Amino acid sequence: MSNQVVARTPRLKGQYKSAGVNSLTEEFKYENPMMVPKVEKITINMGLGEAVGNPNVVKTAVEELTVIAGQRAVATRAKNSIAGFKLRQGMPIGCMVTLRGDRMWEFLDRLVTFALPRVRDFKGVSPKSFDGRGNYNLGLKEQLIFNEIDYDKVDKVKGLNITIVTSATTDEEGRALLRNLGMPFRK
Repeated sequence: MSNQVVARTPRLKGQYKSAGVNSLTEEFKYENPMMVPKVEKITINMGLGEAVGNPNVVKTAVEELTVIAGQRAVATRAKNSIAGFKLRQGMPIGCMVTLRGDRMWEFLDRLVTFALPRVRDFKGVSPKSFDGRGNYNLGLKEQLIFNEIDYDKVDKVKGLNITIVTSATTDEEGRALLRNLGMPFRK
């Protein structure tokens, strides 16, 4: 028997390659399949202002973000000292993780399929949260919407920001790309 590992393509990546590329090519009249926008990376960020008084908050946030993303998160540090906030340069003040490749596709699939529908009174995400270059920003008020988080072990509810970076050049292209990937935009 051979010891070959069979690589599995993430569901959303396969959906993008089979149907998404064709529908975007038709919609925007691309001449070349390489012109079709794609998702390049996803950055997840937690800003923790309460970390100034309690440094253990950053440790638990890094652990939770690692579980959510499926990849090790790193603590971010303050660049400047701000006396009014009792913040010194170099203090851990948040955490972040950048996802690329198959992990990015798996996270995006979990976000769209499981996490967003669990938001209370969910009516869809805002279609206006684009930055003018086709990248999308999404803010979540709590990390508990992810199935990976054990509700009993959470000491404090923390919000997080998700940035989806695309190769789209306009917001319309980025919106069409994410709509094809199943992002539930508000009407």
